[in-house]
Amino acid sequence: MTVAAALPSPLLLVDAGTSAGAAWAEALEAAGYAVQRAATVSDAIQRTMDTTFCAAVVELALPGESGLSVVTHFASDERGAPVLVLADERVVELLDAGAGDVVARATPLPELVARVRRCVQAAERLQRLALERDQLKALSTTDGLTQLANHRAFQERLREEFRRAQRYDDPMALILMDVDHFKAINDTHGHLAGDEVLQRVAQALRSAVRETDFVARYGGEEFGVLLPKTHLAGALTVAERMSQALKAARAGADGAIRVTASFGVSGFPGRGVTTAEQLLKTADEALYRSKREGRNKISLFQSSLFVAQSG
Repeated sequence: MTVAAALPSPLLLVDAGTSAGAAWAEALEAAGYAVQRAATVSDAIQRTMDTTFCAAVVELALPGESGLSVVTHFASDERGAPVLVLADERVVELLDAGAGDVVARATPLPELVARVRRCVQAAERLQRLALERDQLKALSTTDGLTQLANHRAFQERLREEFRRAQRYDDPMALILMDVDHFKAINDTHGHLAGDEVLQRVAQALRSAVRETDFVARYGGEEFGVLLPKTHLAGALTVAERMSQALKAARAGADGAIRVTASFGVSGFPGRGVTTAEQLLKTADEALYRSKREGRNKISLFQSSLFVAQSG
């Protein structure tokens, strides 16, 4: 089976349509670049709306306008394609505007191609580094077993959402959930079965929340769910939905393992909840009340009073 090589991204050449522009295009095509030519700033910018370019080569002096607008457009584009400008003046201004390189219009064609290649390679290295950074960040904030956010990511998001709720005077709620009798599951069915239970729990929780909610494995068999712009009544509804989703989940051989959980719910604004840490503490207290009172329950923390409900 033959696998076709991926075609390289095209290169945008913005020039005044002179014989020099034709020579630049021919040299760049001979070097392996698929060149698209534009004669005006508006045409160049329009082409970027539909096409991702590996780089742009821009002649500064265009008929009746300046290629500087193309430079600033590319500099503001998050895709980060480099721009090489053909100009005999305003070098510092062009570099400050975001040009990757500035060369004289009379630069020999082999040098021009080499400079374009260098700009493209530098941009590709930066893109690879950015991708590796994002992958490392994802690994550092994701729980490997459940693929949910981990404890570190939960703490960061909790502080972020709490600051947002305070700033805009929005409600928010927090649900902490602990799988009932998880140690007995491990002891009876083995740790592999225990891991499967946690994976089924993660799937059930994801299915019971909105896209704007944030689900994390808080630690061990404990999970946390952040509910932005949600009052306690809404959080209780979500907790009940989560409880039912867990009861429908099955794990182990022939689905022999059934799962229940204990829940603690707290919200902001509320008496005694003026910080993210207090929101977490009150939800934790509500969770432990559910566990003390027999598990498989949902407990709300309201104004220092608990309201327990059977799960």
